[in-house]
Amino acid sequence: MEKLAEIDGAVITESQLDASLGRQLSHLNQQIYDLKRQKLNELIDAQLLTEEAKRQAVSVATLLEREIHHKVAKVSDEEVERFYEKNKERIRFELEKVRDQILNYFREQKIAERKSEYFKTLRVKAKIRTYLKPPPIQRVGVLTDRSHSKGAENAPVSIVKFEDFECPFCKIVQPTLAELLKKYDGKVRLVHKDLPLEAIHPQATLAAEAARCAGDQGKFWQYHDTLYSKVPKLGPADLKAYAKEIGLDTAPFYQCLRTGKHKTAVQRDLAEGAKLGLTGTPSFFINGREISGAQPLEAFAAIIDDELARAQ
Repeated sequence: MEKLAEIDGAVITESQLDASLGRQLSHLNQQIYDLKRQKLNELIDAQLLTEEAKRQAVSVATLLEREIHHKVAKVSDEEVERFYEKNKERIRFELEKVRDQILNYFREQKIAERKSEYFKTLRVKAKIRTYLKPPPIQRVGVLTDRSHSKGAENAPVSIVKFEDFECPFCKIVQPTLAELLKKYDGKVRLVHKDLPLEAIHPQATLAAEAARCAGDQGKFWQYHDTLYSKVPKLGPADLKAYAKEIGLDTAPFYQCLRTGKHKTAVQRDLAEGAKLGLTGTPSFFINGREISGAQPLEAFAAIIDDELARAQ
């Protein structure tokens, strides 16, 4: 590998630089690819439009008017008024002052939808091959040997989640994760890691320790779900009340929480998250492929489906 620097005999190589910039380079490469793919699709559509105009012996402008603008349904007053009623608290203007803006918004939407439909018909009739290659998949190794998990142990796909029990976005994504486990029953394993962001969520660290104390009695996931259902009430008294609520033996639970039995384990996850460059929650690694934030089910499913296809 190419030598990039030398300091008093010590060498820094290109491979070291790439490893250090792994996540940033991966994100940049994906952004570049997405831009290229978008532009490539625009160029393909433009070429298809030109060829179709030639075949019909009309100008591109005439073809667009005939096949798109002329076929876009008129925006009704009902659509405008329904949109206004739904959003008037955010709009904060009388309807008549924003009617034209709403009309234009719906008109542009309908034009875009019709254009998409039309280009699909052109693509069906054409022989199209694309050779743009996606960037290589960046995978990150995440330790899971001492973490709580659910789902099949030998599942071909593992989702490692770094979360903060006080984080509202972590709460939002829980139903999505539950749906994924149901949808991919036997094919996905979900692994929990703690990333309490103490600077903005001062109750999160103790909550993480409490969940692990519940785990000592085999009820980590039940306590985990209870915490998310009760947030933001995560004070010490609340944590003890939840233990009683789910039927834990409270004496050992209180002892575990008081002595900080799992403090080191939570700090270990924090250190790992810092090493991975994580600064927010929730963050996920699907077979080592990073995805951040409370993403919709479709975003997770796309990566899971790809991983299952690769496994086959």
